Amino acid sequence: MQTQPALDERAIRFDYAQAGDVRLHFAECGRDRDALVILLHGFPEFWYSWRHQLPVLGKRFHVVAPDMRGYNLSDKPLRVADYGIEFLVGDVLGLIKYFGKEKAAIVAHDWGAGVAWAIAQRHPEAVTKLAALQVPPPAAWRANMTLRQFFASWYMFFFQLPRLPEWWASARDFARLDEMFRKTSVRPGAFSEADIAAYKEALRQPRALTSAINYYRANVFRSLLRGGAETPNEGDGRVRVPTFFIYGEHDMAVLPSTVRDLARFVDGPYRELRIPDSAHWVQNEAIDEVNTALLEFLSE
Repeated sequence: MQTQPALDERAIRFDYAQAGDVRLHFAECGRDRDALVILLHGFPEFWYSWRHQLPVLGKRFHVVAPDMRGYNLSDKPLRVADYGIEFLVGDVLGLIKYFGKEKAAIVAHDWGAGVAWAIAQRHPEAVTKLAALQVPPPAAWRANMTLRQFFASWYMFFFQLPRLPEWWASARDFARLDEMFRKTSVRPGAFSEADIAAYKEALRQPRALTSAINYYRANVFRSLLRGGAETPNEGDGRVRVPTFFIYGEHDMAVLPSTVRDLARFVDGPYRELRIPDSAHWVQNEAIDEVNTALLEFLSE
């Protein structure tokens, strides 16, 4: 049974940052620390995805977990094109600048990891370290693609449709969200009733669900499948910053074969942690393992 530490939101500070054209809501801990660490969540989450990491990492670092554009209390641009990877990268660079820094360590999960890989490739000068959870860089995704992975990624193609995915996801008070968190996590108790209620409330924010799905509409065919590189650094699909990959091996969305041999795409120092009894929501399922590993990696 997964034992969750109680979330003390009094230890977490909330505010808004103007990052370029969007206003991003964020949670933070350790504001008096010098080194900046940015935590990027995935779909369909928000800053709360990092509730178990914020207070722990905040004892050593200034840790910021934004609601990424389109999510929860952050701005929600109207156009699908506004969720292109270049804008998501720009938001994180804007956050680094907002906090008065030139660079930061990036820790990221799911879609956040996709954004983090792009930042490391396009702007390595802005990244001290990269820790990616569950999702490999697009070049590895394409190189390792199998028929099984193609079918496991069915939802990416379903999300290309207009309106229907929103209806499907929100039906019966977001019942599928509840089912997803419970059925795709391996460790019992990883998500409480209160956790799932928080995720549902975030998706009920005006335009939040459509904005979240727009990440897929704006990027899947362009980046994951066609491999559209926009800068010279992306042309060879390589990453040139110290990199740590964490993977729960029971992931039903990103299969183990899809994350094989990732070291060949990283020119900087590389390490990885495989957690055999965890699934996709690794920072919520394997709390202690992930926190210990991140502290060690970020402190070196």
